[in-house]
Amino acid sequence: MSNDYVYDIEVYPNVFTLAVEHASAPLRWLFEISDLRNDSREIVAFFQYLKETNARMVGFNNLGFDYPVIHTLMRMGKSDARTLYDKAQAIFNSQDEDGSKWAHLVSPSDRYVAQIDLFKIHHFDNKARATSLKALEFNMRSDSIKDLPYKPGTVLTPEQIEVLKKYNHHDVAQTKKFMHVTSDMINFREKLCTLYPGRDWINYNDTKIGKEFFTMKLEEAGVSCYEFGPSGRTPRQTKRPTIALKDAILPWIAFQSPEFTRVLNWLKDQVITETKGVFTDLTARIDGFEFVFGLGGIHGSVESEVIESDDVSVIVDLDVSSYYPNLAIANGFYPAHLGQTFVTIYKTLYEQRKSYAKNSAENAMLKLALNGVYGDSNNQFSVFYDPLFTMSITLNGQLLLCWLAEEITRWTEAKLIQVNTDGMTVRIPRSQLPELEKTRKVWEVATGLQLEESIYKSMMIRDVNNYIAVYTDGRIKRKGAYEYNMGWHQNAGALVVAKVTEKVLVEDAPIRETVEQWPHIMDFMLRTKVPRSSYLQWGEEQAQNISRYYIAKDGKPLMKWMPPLAKKPGVWRQIGVESGWKVQVCNDIEDATLPVDYDYYVREVEKLCLGLA
Repeated sequence: MSNDYVYDIEVYPNVFTLAVEHASAPLRWLFEISDLRNDSREIVAFFQYLKETNARMVGFNNLGFDYPVIHTLMRMGKSDARTLYDKAQAIFNSQDEDGSKWAHLVSPSDRYVAQIDLFKIHHFDNKARATSLKALEFNMRSDSIKDLPYKPGTVLTPEQIEVLKKYNHHDVAQTKKFMHVTSDMINFREKLCTLYPGRDWINYNDTKIGKEFFTMKLEEAGVSCYEFGPSGRTPRQTKRPTIALKDAILPWIAFQSPEFTRVLNWLKDQVITETKGVFTDLTARIDGFEFVFGLGGIHGSVESEVIESDDVSVIVDLDVSSYYPNLAIANGFYPAHLGQTFVTIYKTLYEQRKSYAKNSAENAMLKLALNGVYGDSNNQFSVFYDPLFTMSITLNGQLLLCWLAEEITRWTEAKLIQVNTDGMTVRIPRSQLPELEKTRKVWEVATGLQLEESIYKSMMIRDVNNYIAVYTDGRIKRKGAYEYNMGWHQNAGALVVAKVTEKVLVEDAPIRETVEQWPHIMDFMLRTKVPRSSYLQWGEEQAQNISRYYIAKDGKPLMKWMPPLAKKPGVWRQIGVESGWKVQVCNDIEDATLPVDYDYYVREVEKLCLGLA
């Protein structure tokens, strides 16, 4: 990062600002184009210097917005603020549906300076993971969270322009902070650029890295993945108007249980036209344990129970090693248009991955390649698209786990605790572990798959998606509401609740005393947000559209105000945030001056402990 420069732009009708900060040195620049000054030539000269020194520019959504605006200026050599504002508006107004959005993107070969886009690397361009820089400021626990100071499209006064410049520098500082927490991901991509030149690996998300690498290997093996015509390239695919599910199910699968046999026969009778909705309400109940089938995999769990290993019985967790890739490899499943070579490459990559150290770029690359294919086989824009392949993996994956569960409970007194996409957890008498081992081996030989075993000391289970499992060596597995090591795209609010809950359930700590003595004020923070069409009201004040707060004694109510609905024109909708509680908004952490209202957090911990403590 010694030659990287972090940047961000702000664009209004009468002012354009560009803030830049060196990635590893305390060097800052601020350029302005307005009625007061025009730094066009200075910007062009600065970019020329970056180009000549092989520098890179780092931003947040810079490929989709900041750089295309800058590129417009670079091509013109000089511009006014209005021209750049019009370009920005054209980008904002473009729509995916008609393809116009892509017209604004600049290809890597045409960029004046190489770009690193943190937004792309983290896959925040996926709707399910969409995350703003402001949300990241909350998750990074920044001292200050600043929202855009003026409504887009406002003609700013000279005084407002000065405020905008400070805001611009703030966003660059926060982007730089996020770049440093992304450094391992950037380093990994740099290694890929060295190992496999010719692709823009640096800005690929993990999923795309895996798919691109697998595609590359297919093409190297002579398998054509694309067709080329007047309108460009299109992915080769296998589209199926209908799918008889019996064609996807391994013919040798059979059950002793009438319930599982019923499910198997029902599936074999189905002919589908699309993969969604296949498993609606498809369940099986065996000895009081309910198996729920779904396109994403099978699941089931006991609920509101604490289960422990002891001298008589032990909790055993069994996971299938690389389940979906190995299902394809062991059974010769492949997208029809890619042929048997697909399986050969899949197996080669799987074996190859085992030869590399776990922390190596090669190992990480191969893991992504192995795992990315299944999900993309149901993506209508992918070269891997073949819904029969999708159904072959998901159906057999679930049925084989049912068979394993049936065999374990048939030959031992094991009780099912959980079943999930790639494995299951049981509590079994220690004296029957040899029978469990024999049953495992029979299943592994029959399926060509491998089971990995873990032993739990205890499990505290609310339901299938929310639980804590403690390994015998003290490590802890957390799921759902009990997680507190959050992904950057998740809301890391009120982490004190999950952290205290864990201490209560695992260490038998007292709830209120632990909450009241918790030392980290940031763990009490929550966040809320509204779109630009709405606003937040805190007491009599208007708060930022994305705001950090905590439940506080002597605080003030926080409300969302949303625009009227068509059926009630003129009537704005009022929605309470933490209704019944008062809060302290502290987008600047120095405003966290009021005492915490611990009652709220105690109540939330009690909810997670209900029936478990």
